[in-house]
Amino acid sequence: MRKEIKITDIKGIHIGQAENSEAATGLTVIISEQGMGAGLDIRGGGPASRDSGLLDPLTAAEIVHAVVLGGGSAFGLGAANGVMEYLEKKDIGFDVGVTKVPLVVQSDIFDLTVGDKDVRPDPAMGFEAAKNAMENPNYKDGNYGAGCGATVGKILGMETCMKTGIGSYAIEIGELQIGAIVAVNSLGDIYDYKTAKKIAGLLTEDKKAFLDTLSIMEGSIEVKENKFVDNTTIGAIITNAKFTKSQLCKIAGMTHNGFARSIKPVHTSADGDSIYALSVGDVSADMDLVGTLAADVMSEAIIRAVEAADSAYGYPAAKELNL
Repeated sequence: MRKEIKITDIKGIHIGQAENSEAATGLTVIISEQGMGAGLDIRGGGPASRDSGLLDPLTAAEIVHAVVLGGGSAFGLGAANGVMEYLEKKDIGFDVGVTKVPLVVQSDIFDLTVGDKDVRPDPAMGFEAAKNAMENPNYKDGNYGAGCGATVGKILGMETCMKTGIGSYAIEIGELQIGAIVAVNSLGDIYDYKTAKKIAGLLTEDKKAFLDTLSIMEGSIEVKENKFVDNTTIGAIITNAKFTKSQLCKIAGMTHNGFARSIKPVHTSADGDSIYALSVGDVSADMDLVGTLAADVMSEAIIRAVEAADSAYGYPAAKELNL
């Protein structure tokens, strides 16, 4: 029987966040001092990512030391340099003789249209988030970290979208633990996967009701060359089960079923949807079971990202709208 736990109850990881609330952007950093097995599956057509090649099953690296989920689109990818700086100072990384090289991967959402487009996560923010993870763990769901500038339902532009954020959910079955963290920033609408009820997304102009994104898209089959691209949902699955890199890539792929059940439309050319799968333990568990549970956990984390968000920057959140 599954039991809900906190994402921070999973041993072997440290999670820290940093954000610039005024500029509406931030970072969430997941660190493993000893290194963690990692896989990645990118389904969206417009990802912003750093060192994704490390997670290809054909490359040599078997572990990474940190995963960064951030804002700022491709401009924010430099924040990983600050995470690396902090980890090197703490003697964490791959030993190359003269120093230790921290292996840090990163994926970013597009939040430049929410706050100040000229302020993006940078190495200083990366250093701060890494320090928080190791010395002052401060993970919270809502308008924090990578979720600071997250919004959804943007097919008609920013005027009728909603504020979301970052969310987490984790379960325990016997000694097996599985958790998810996700920054929800989609082109599409968000649904409760258990009831099929819409919980966030495209709004009417008076913001008193939902419109349907897919119905808007169906209004014209003409090719749209410059589709609104201020999107991307990014997340990570964390488990204490032991898996190889190729198995983790498969689990990450199965976890995208959680995106597909909760976001519509999803995996479009205007999104950069990406999921990491991380292994931080030695528990023996069936890969297919973990992948199936990971999709459920991810869908629950998406709901939490919607429910925990506060209205900000002129964009209403679900808790205030009560639709």
